[in-house]
Amino acid sequence: MSITRPITFVASVNNRQVFEENLFASACLRVANNHQLLAQVGFASASLAYNDAMDRASNEVMVFAHQDVLFPPLWLSQLEGALAYLGNTDPRWGVLGCWGMTQKGERRGHIYSSGLGVLGRPFEHPAEVQTLDEIVLILRKSSGLRFDERLRHFHLYGTDICMAAGKQGLRCYAIPAFCIHNTEHLLTLPQEFYECYRQIKRKWREHLPIHTSCIRISRFDLEFYTEKLRALYMQIVSRECPRVPRVANPQELLQGLETETLHQMTRVDLEASSRG
Repeated sequence: MSITRPITFVASVNNRQVFEENLFASACLRVANNHQLLAQVGFASASLAYNDAMDRASNEVMVFAHQDVLFPPLWLSQLEGALAYLGNTDPRWGVLGCWGMTQKGERRGHIYSSGLGVLGRPFEHPAEVQTLDEIVLILRKSSGLRFDERLRHFHLYGTDICMAAGKQGLRCYAIPAFCIHNTEHLLTLPQEFYECYRQIKRKWREHLPIHTSCIRISRFDLEFYTEKLRALYMQIVSRECPRVPRVANPQELLQGLETETLHQMTRVDLEASSRG
């Protein structure tokens, strides 16, 4: 399916080289000249960066992506397929993304993440979730949803806006659109993450537990303290914050992954055809 509508792409950028080697290098952004790309530099939080971009966005559909995300050539077609499907089943959708968690704590999506490898598997239609990972968030400008500027730093703003959408009766979905998150994968969560955790817990305390891609936010903080103890242990053992570096050549990685993904997608299509 070919993409017909113009899209506004937004990224909060603090490393120009990472941005240019990943998101900016995504082939699907060059298939048409009517897309808008906003690189947000110098903002103190993701919410401030994204709301500023939202005010300047010239298109109805807005894709907020990490600077180290790489979209394959077919990504826009997959997005268009998901939008067409939801146009028939839930035209008032709230937030879409590529990786999310259900209210039961089940993962939904199909992505590649540095240090973790391929997560999930190809699936046929958008899957409803409670929250979405911040690597990719897709909104409609007309939905009226905004990022909460009281939420500091660059963590859990995807969780927050999904919860805000749910409060307005809008559903959120993980869509079948494979992408690469070429991140410098931290094996422990930074202190800023825990500050955002506490903010989210206070704000949405009547809706706990909340399942996110990183941690379960709960009333008694069992996962919170477990993660803190694990981080302390790893720091004692390694004497520094352990991390897995980004892939040096994300385009080469993409070529290898595309072959396997196409095989898996063909199997999904064959299964769908047999059911039909």
